[in-house]
Amino acid sequence: AKDENRPHLLEGVFTPEAQLEVRNRTGTISFPAVTEGREAIADILVRQFAQAYENIYSFYMDRPAVATAATFSCDWLVGMSEKEDKNVRIGCGRYDWSFQTWPPFLTNRLVITIAVMEVLPPSQLKPMLAWLRSLDYPWTSAAAVRATAPDIADLAPVLRYLGK
Repeated sequence: AKDENRPHLLEGVFTPEAQLEVRNRTGTISFPAVTEGREAIADILVRQFAQAYENIYSFYMDRPAVATAATFSCDWLVGMSEKEDKNVRIGCGRYDWSFQTWPPFLTNRLVITIAVMEVLPPSQLKPMLAWLRSLDYPWTSAAAVRATAPDIADLAPVLRYLGK
């Protein structure tokens, strides 16, 4: 939904009363700490996000073992460009999902930890997009991210986090 600016897709992801908690460990991007309700989550994660960013690629570093799990946690990677000044952002962190335990197993709580968010100059957009497009989307691995990353010093904090 976020990557393609499709807020309607969240109906198949979140319960109407779902909660989003953002634990932001950086000062380079901001989100409300807590957002209540699917529509408010759509506003924050999709609509408002799409007003500021484009060329968005979000990756999960793992897949749930079973479709009916009550919880799922994994690291994530996101890359995008800012619409206004064309800077490139590359970030990573952790998703902690909690789901209903009955069909359709929608998300009732998501905690997003933003561990790293690097801001690179517009000149880095082309190599960043080439790298992100080379990864399996949206499911990839930290090993694949590290193995194919371009040689850009500003990526070191992201690669360190995903190498833990």
